[in-house]
Amino acid sequence: MEPKVEHYMRGLKLYGEQKHAQAMAEYNKALEIDPDWVDAIASLSMAQMHAGLLDDAIANGLRMVELDPEDAFAHTNLSMFYQRKNMIDEAEAEGAKARMLSWKQELKTNPDAPPPGPAGSMPIQQ
Repeated sequence: MEPKVEHYMRGLKLYGEQKHAQAMAEYNKALEIDPDWVDAIASLSMAQMHAGLLDDAIANGLRMVELDPEDAFAHTNLSMFYQRKNMIDEAEAEGAKARMLSWKQELKTNPDAPPPGPAGSMPIQQ
């Protein structure tokens, strides 16, 4: 197994054990090897969020969006980080981007997919 993957997998295990500081250290080691590895950045940002390091989580969320602007997951995570920091306008904007990107993906396999509704709404079934 590649060293970056070994660090990443150790980080996942530690994260699962709620050892966020140790998980962050492992993710950072993976990112020293591959600084643009979006999976490691995403995992690091989640550990940072759970450790209460919201500014760091937001910075990494922004980095994920920069690396892959079409990734709905990155926008969803960033929305969650903003929400936890009580940055509601920013959270809603990122959530809307995530819903739109998810819908565009859905249209590729289901051209009749209804557009996303406003935040928190439920789709109407007919």
